[in-house]
Amino acid sequence: MKMPVLFVGHGSPMNAIEDNEFSQTWKSLGKRLPRPKAILAVSAHWYSGGTRTSDAINPRMIYDMYGFPEELYELKYPVPGSPELASKLKESLGDIVTIDNLWGIDHGTWSVLCHMYPDADIPVVQLSINHQASAMTHYEIGKKLRSLRTDGVLIVASGNVVHNLALINWQMEGGYPWAHEFDSYIMNNILDKNHDAVIHHERAGSSAEKAFYTPDHYFPLLYAIGASEPTDEIEVFNEKCLMGSMSMTGYLFG
Repeated sequence: MKMPVLFVGHGSPMNAIEDNEFSQTWKSLGKRLPRPKAILAVSAHWYSGGTRTSDAINPRMIYDMYGFPEELYELKYPVPGSPELASKLKESLGDIVTIDNLWGIDHGTWSVLCHMYPDADIPVVQLSINHQASAMTHYEIGKKLRSLRTDGVLIVASGNVVHNLALINWQMEGGYPWAHEFDSYIMNNILDKNHDAVIHHERAGSSAEKAFYTPDHYFPLLYAIGASEPTDEIEVFNEKCLMGSMSMTGYLFG
């Protein structure tokens, strides 16, 4: 069975330990999607020089966030790694990917998967985002990952379409008008399967200038649409902007 592809707006790390509308949706996805043999995670939080992956049998858990309640740092998600999946990545991507076991499973991945698959019994391998590569390069890497779907691999790209921490308003329930505008621009083009407009997000106009100042949380989306196929049905979930400048919108392809 061909596995779907997910892009998840992961938002605050607190979603890992909170029972809210976002975590409830992630739980629902885990229950209704086909059970994967392994998960390939592309997280905004492994933003590296070059494209990297890990073949560790027991990848370490990365707590790459600061100033949160102790309860969050006590959360454990001890998933196994998969040298087999890492090897397939090497086959699919060739020399552009290198093995790097210094990282592990960061909160862009475990804050979502702990709700989808709470037993932590599905192997997880992360793929880093090369901060030196162009948007088109990330999309093309995503296309090379398509074949993994027929091997029982669930591709989970985790970031946020709108992610501007400099403009966050902690007291605001919804999003600024420009945040909704950019989120809608991306959603409409994804539903129309107009990938070129998503790759060249600057075409959204003035809203694109504020959507993010660094593309680390946006680039995972390009892996997801790259790994999608023209025949995939598309489902939008968690369609919401909050705290002014954060989008939680996610997409299911397949």
